[in-house]
Amino acid sequence: MDRITVKIINRSGHSLPTYETPSAAGMDVHACLKEPVVLKPMERALIPTGLRIQLPQGYECQMRPRSGLALKKGISLVNTPGTVDADYRGEIGAIVINLSNEDFVINDGERICQMVVTQYSHVKWEETDRLDETVRGDGAFGHTGLE
Repeated sequence: MDRITVKIINRSGHSLPTYETPSAAGMDVHACLKEPVVLKPMERALIPTGLRIQLPQGYECQMRPRSGLALKKGISLVNTPGTVDADYRGEIGAIVINLSNEDFVINDGERICQMVVTQYSHVKWEETDRLDETVRGDGAFGHTGLE
């Protein structure tokens, strides 16, 4: 497992994103709110985190739903995963959606999503008229399903 140093500005008044277990890939992120936000069913809102980061080149930060909130309360992120690019310096926000049938209240300091920092590659396209053959070929959705 790689370890990198990332500069962070934390204006949330809450702890920095943290790994809850030694093998966790995602760090819990807290909502940074002046007042609670009530999400009605199927409503979405941009929830501020109070965090700004400076990632090294070749890294991205992905904002993902918390599985417990998704399962128990129907709370997810609209653009999952949300990508924070290495050159972005603004405040990180999470676009939260309530997929349940009940109102959901987000309070200041609540662990609202998780953050995963990972490396990425840039693609250099090589145009061609032919691709190598595989067993699957051009079998699309459901091609490898039940038999």
